[in-house]
Amino acid sequence: MSELFVNAMGDNNQQPTPSLQKKRAYPSRPEAVYLYGTCLVDLLQPEAGLDAIKLLEREGIRVEFAEQQTCCGQPAYTSGYDDEARGVARLQMNIMPEDWPVVILSGSCGGMMHHHYPKLFAGHPEEKQALKFADRVFEFTEFLVHVLGYQPEDKGKPETVAVHTSCAARREMNVHQTSWALIDSLSSVTRITQDHEFECCGFGGSFCVRYPDISGAMVNDKVKAISDTGANRLVSADFGCLMNINGAFEFQEKEMRGTHLASYLWERIGGDDL
Repeated sequence: MSELFVNAMGDNNQQPTPSLQKKRAYPSRPEAVYLYGTCLVDLLQPEAGLDAIKLLEREGIRVEFAEQQTCCGQPAYTSGYDDEARGVARLQMNIMPEDWPVVILSGSCGGMMHHHYPKLFAGHPEEKQALKFADRVFEFTEFLVHVLGYQPEDKGKPETVAVHTSCAARREMNVHQTSWALIDSLSSVTRITQDHEFECCGFGGSFCVRYPDISGAMVNDKVKAISDTGANRLVSADFGCLMNINGAFEFQEKEMRGTHLASYLWERIGGDDL
């Protein structure tokens, strides 16, 4: 077992990484993957998508980015518009036809494609296609850890970080441990556990629009818990959550800002200097 999977023994504020157990069958290292960037990364944080591509290419993986990719269909699906969701989902499946892994920069979109596409197309002509496609879907940190066995060489200065994992990443994709493992594998980084580690940030896609007062209260609790850790940085593999939390940081005039895990890893290995 590699050092990445060994429990990290730290101070009382650091939660050790549990021994990682594979929850599904994983392929051997592929020659190529599709990268699904998600709407939010594509529109608001493209640097995270580019950093993910650079990380994968540095591992010898050829990355294909289908330019026609759009939303995964989750907003329509969770709002009860199944026909509209199928139209969007059908496009995503058709533009990534090769039998390559689909690596996704969000646990939320990953959960939609991996768990809900088969349900969405059950009884429809694309049912078999959806089942095969869903089996190829992997969240970014899950792919790095379980498929590539990624072990970054940390070249950064010592610092402490808090990690936020989205609800879908934690409860649907079960990939919160892989985010922890990647952070814990960085030799000069200490991961500090926040009091609200397992709680939602309040974003929830359309939830924050439908219930702004509840969403605002939730993100305020999250920001306080993160700030109370005294960590230097916040890291998350889900930009929707980061957008919400960073907005609250800015509104409250706090200096801390969150960084997508792909960009954080690229920074820590000195990627810009390579």
